[in-house]
Amino acid sequence: MSADYLNQLNDQQRDAVEYLDGPQLVIAGAGSGKTRVLTYKIVHLLARGYEPSRIMALTFTNKAAREMKERINAIAGNGISRRIWMGTFHSIFSRILRQNSDKIGYTSNYTIYDTTDSRSLIKNIIKDMGLDEKWYKPATVQNAISWAKNSLVSPTAYGADRQLVKSDSAAGRGRIVDIYQTYMMRCRLADAMDFDDLLYYTAFLFRDNPGILGHYREFFRYFLVDEFQDTNFAQNVIVSQLAMPAGNVCVVGDDAQSIYSFRGANINNILDMERTYHGLKVFKLEQNYRSTRNITNASNSLIAHNNRRMHKEVFSTGDIGEPVEVQAGHSDYDEAGLVASRIVTRRAATGDSFNEFAILYRTNAQSRVLEEALRRRDIPYRIYGGQVFYQRKEVKDAVAYMRLSVNPRDDEALRRVINVPARGIGKTTLDRVVAAAMAANISIWDVLTDLANHDVNVNSGTANKLKKFVEMIQCFMGAAHNLNAEELTTLILNVSGLFAMYRSDSTPENVSKYENLEELVNGAHSFVEDHLEEGDTEHLSMADFLTEVSLATDMDEADDPDAERVTLMTIHASKGLEFANVFVVGVEEDLLPSSLSHDSEAAVEEERRLFYVAMTRAKKFCMLSYALSRYLNGQTMLCRPSRFFGDIDDKFLKYSYGAERTPFIIPKRPQQASSFAASRSTFTPPAPIKPATPAPSPADFAVHPASRLNVGMAIVHPKFGKGSILSMGDEGMGDFIIVDFAGEQRKLLLKYAKFRIL
Repeated sequence: MSADYLNQLNDQQRDAVEYLDGPQLVIAGAGSGKTRVLTYKIVHLLARGYEPSRIMALTFTNKAAREMKERINAIAGNGISRRIWMGTFHSIFSRILRQNSDKIGYTSNYTIYDTTDSRSLIKNIIKDMGLDEKWYKPATVQNAISWAKNSLVSPTAYGADRQLVKSDSAAGRGRIVDIYQTYMMRCRLADAMDFDDLLYYTAFLFRDNPGILGHYREFFRYFLVDEFQDTNFAQNVIVSQLAMPAGNVCVVGDDAQSIYSFRGANINNILDMERTYHGLKVFKLEQNYRSTRNITNASNSLIAHNNRRMHKEVFSTGDIGEPVEVQAGHSDYDEAGLVASRIVTRRAATGDSFNEFAILYRTNAQSRVLEEALRRRDIPYRIYGGQVFYQRKEVKDAVAYMRLSVNPRDDEALRRVINVPARGIGKTTLDRVVAAAMAANISIWDVLTDLANHDVNVNSGTANKLKKFVEMIQCFMGAAHNLNAEELTTLILNVSGLFAMYRSDSTPENVSKYENLEELVNGAHSFVEDHLEEGDTEHLSMADFLTEVSLATDMDEADDPDAERVTLMTIHASKGLEFANVFVVGVEEDLLPSSLSHDSEAAVEEERRLFYVAMTRAKKFCMLSYALSRYLNGQTMLCRPSRFFGDIDDKFLKYSYGAERTPFIIPKRPQQASSFAASRSTFTPPAPIKPATPAPSPADFAVHPASRLNVGMAIVHPKFGKGSILSMGDEGMGDFIIVDFAGEQRKLLLKYAKFRIL
């Protein structure tokens, strides 16, 4: 193999690739060629005579492994990558466990349970133990067991940990340890492992079988690990088991991009590596090949405010580029409109395809108002790593109830939610009801409302459950005649139990689902409010709202999968991706950083790393935006721009449309404690950051008579933002004005519309 491949690397990359004299940590800044270094490191090992079958390379995704294999084959040829032990942690360790399954009490043909299989088994165990699912939610129990396994805590050790048991008991789930014990036993009886077991059993296999560990240590001459900042406790233990004491290991990562603590990732694995590996050599990749100098420097100034980090000076030699743009919307609706408008003007100016535009947000619930803004301007989009708002399961469940309130004979809607949330109406019962409906050629609803005259063959207990379901739907049907879409949506979510199903469980998955249901209420509120302000009091019903929802859904489903589209995604999902133009929205206190992070400096620092990841996805253009108000929990809430704006050097920012040039007060930081643990215990959130010009409160907006208005007058609307009156008139409903809001014209009925005159 020719040594020409080394000439394709910069000096920092080449030094990292050539070093083979001991344990090695490569800190790879954003856009610095991390995958390139890993790939060329393996090529270099092959060139130095290392046998491919004796190299182990661990990744977090199959996609990363495939990409590296393709690059290696392109350089080394002959499909040599197939012989390397390269793949995800779980795939590689599963291979090792199958070779040694007898040592851990399994056969070599064991089954691997996915998340659904695992949760189903846990649900059955909870039922068999006679426990209440309201307290022992399968998702919550599953998360607790997953945490224990990834922390290498056995059921016995779990039960012996007084703090864990005390914490579970305080939460009303004192028998989690018993469920954990039973779950492990049932998996063994089924000759099955879940994903976490693949790490758990590998660590204990090596600990309890020195001969087996010695074999793999001797067999593998070199170990490589990608994205090391994302490893959890178990993964770190296994890597150190294999690589010690020889130290023939190279790990690559970036502490500044450690954003997955909620999945168990431990940033200390990378920060404390020097304590684990004697003689560790640290290499830094600091040249950013992705972003302009302004974006790179702005991101650097942000992350520099983290105390717990590895110092590096990321730089770019590319174009200076535009400053990072900052915009403020009067509301989340206005903010979404600003983003959509900026995409249109930016695309016209640059010629970039829609595929080069991405909108990043902290939570999935933020997508709804953004989707609406894009649809209003006919901008095609896709949700990366998820579904468009109205296609999410919890939203579809809610919409199914809403459909039944208008049309109880909607069989598909009824099938979907007759047992959601669970109310003891199982598949067998539903099948009997459906069979009776088909036999009589009527709807399922017709059978449910006349059970006595149909051969459904259910016992009195089940019949009573069906009766209660019918009474609930009839309640919704009656309310539909008197309530508008927002009021009825709120009633349905509360009475059906959908709100309660997700509100009582604080797992990240359920918090996101609850937020999406709240956003559905917000959508209904906006629908009613818009129609009232436009003088339309006749189309506020649930049927009218469902028409709008179905049109949005049809548009989503009809989208051409091969068409150019703007990408919408959470910041977490964006890691590893890049776009020419990036819009980071909702950069506000309680969103970014999250309200859940305020009590911990470590959590705030992770939120800052998350913001850093968002900004460094941008190659040419980055816009940060926030709203001065959001509609939450049935009321308009004032918002504060994020404290993180105060961390970014002002010379790399450009403020426009409502954002002040110097609107942010840099928070006074707590004095550095003597240790990180001490600094966590003494941390207090900085003083709230406020715009130089305070956000208008709801009281600042009022109804104005036509006599106070004139054509050309500038106004501010709490939702649509700044606008100019184009014309005035009157009709049967009263006086109205036509207003231009940043290119979008709106008709406002003066008896309902509230705004402020500038």
